[in-house]
Amino acid sequence: MIISKKPLLEFTKKGIYCAEADVFLDPWKPVDKAIITHGHSDHSRWGHKQYITHHTNIPIIKHRLGDIKVIGKKYGEIFVINNVKFSFHPAGHIIGSSQIRVEHKGEVWVFTGDYKIEDDGVSVPFEPIKCNTFITECTFGLPAFKWIPQKEVFENINQWWVENKDEGKTSILFGYSLGKAQRLLKNLNPEIGKIYTHGAIENMTNVIRPMIDFPETTLITKETKKEELLGNIVLAPPSTHGGTWIRKMVPYVTASASGWMTFRGARRRRAIDKGFVLSDHCDWDGLLTAVKETGATKIISTHGYTEIFSKYLREIGYDARTEKTQYEGELAEMESKKESEVVE
Repeated sequence: MIISKKPLLEFTKKGIYCAEADVFLDPWKPVDKAIITHGHSDHSRWGHKQYITHHTNIPIIKHRLGDIKVIGKKYGEIFVINNVKFSFHPAGHIIGSSQIRVEHKGEVWVFTGDYKIEDDGVSVPFEPIKCNTFITECTFGLPAFKWIPQKEVFENINQWWVENKDEGKTSILFGYSLGKAQRLLKNLNPEIGKIYTHGAIENMTNVIRPMIDFPETTLITKETKKEELLGNIVLAPPSTHGGTWIRKMVPYVTASASGWMTFRGARRRRAIDKGFVLSDHCDWDGLLTAVKETGATKIISTHGYTEIFSKYLREIGYDARTEKTQYEGELAEMESKKESEVVE
């Protein structure tokens, strides 16, 4: 009789579960103990009895989740739960984001959460970790997704701002309040003009400011006059587009910074004037590079274009499969209505 070996990590109704340690990784339903990769809402949810995360992620998830019981760890610091070794390693996705390494009886699994391999100058750069099994997101797991270096993207964004200023218009740039907004802010040129922010972005940026040197920003309030904004730039959550908050800023030009801007149709559907291709996730080549550098033979694809990506991996010799989760990639980084109405 052949007894199949139970996998070190299992995909359950509550989330990714390590039975040996009785702990979940980024669970989507309330559990007793959760190890959390980063602060986006699909990976760090409210309701767990205890959270374990990288220490720089603590103020971020407390800002979003309130008074929670949380333990912070450093990158590379090994902590043991029921003889299972865990450690966090840089994911390069957003500030405080981590991959989770899990080791037991010589077997090593790595769960990426969300990640990218390009150094964005804000988050700690991605670090490939050797393992036997690699659980990877593939939000942009299609060959059509191919990012250009961010230096070129930000040169284009700043030039767009200059052109709008010359025309006497306000530039409104959409980016998620956690991660994308700070990446944009870090790379905007304050010599062009003033940088204004929506309340959701201002609040989150103030949480992160003690860790990162950002340009000065000015919060938009009910007292802010549209004449003050002319020629300047406004950072706003995507969920504000089309609302009363933004309509008070006429004349303005809008732009979105997202991986989805690869497709012109996405920009048209969202009624955006300009699209800049900039993502905090890997493109196709980035995913393949990460997979190769882990040395893993077994690859599990979670959220994104899982079937296409896994099929390709099988064709080039990997033992690859997919698993369903409740992670949503860039879609989950959209602000809730409550967040977007901070100052409306």
